[in-house]
Formats: sequence, C-alpha cells, structure tokens
Amino acid sequence: MKKIEAIIKPFKLDEVREALSDVGVTGLTVTEVKGFGRQKGHTELYRGAEYVVDFLPKIKIEIVVAEETVEPAIEAIIKAARTGKIGDGKIFVSPVEQVVRIRTGEANEAAI
Repeated sequence: MKKIEAIIKPFKLDEVREALSDVGVTGLTVTEVKGFGRQKGHTELYRGAEYVVDFLPKIKIEIVVAEETVEPAIEAIIKAARTGKIGDGKIFVSPVEQVVRIRTGEANEAAI
C-alpha cells in the first residue's frame, strides 16, 4: 500500500476528485494548506497599500491505495491538476505499513 499526497491549486479540487473516482479511488482526505515553492508568493494591493503574500492557498489531498492503483492515481492527478503554469503543485508517494478500519477492525487492503 502507498500513501499519495498531492498539493494542488484550490480550483482544481473537483476535477482531481472526479479523476480519482474514475480510476477507482473510493476515499480521500482534503486539507486547506498554505505554502510556496518557486512561486515565492506575490504582492497585493489592499486599501492603497501594497503588501507581500508569502504563503499561497493550496489544497492537500491524501489517499491510501493498493500498489496496483498507484500509477493510475498519479496519472489522474497530473492530468486533472495540470494548468501548465508555475504553482501546479507536487505529488509525494510514501509506503504505508498498516491500515486498520476502526469501526470493523478490518486491516490493510480490506480497510481501504
């Protein structure tokens, strides 16, 4: 099993969710986060004063999938989240040792 974490632009969330659903991902966790990479923030004008916004709003999606679903899920995220502009985000994949569904006690693949 693998955990896939994707940081994407907020307006791409619905498209990514639908794309993941199409490849068989049944559940996901979404968190509103802030951060910056190469974008390095931007300046905004507020009541005549200019100020720097260091951290940009992003969405973090977390899913745990079986090994055979990893590549289709990554491709779905890339296809749905890509705008071709800086700040499209990143995808991180890490191993998951164990999963337990609290309600039933099911473990690992059955718990996903």
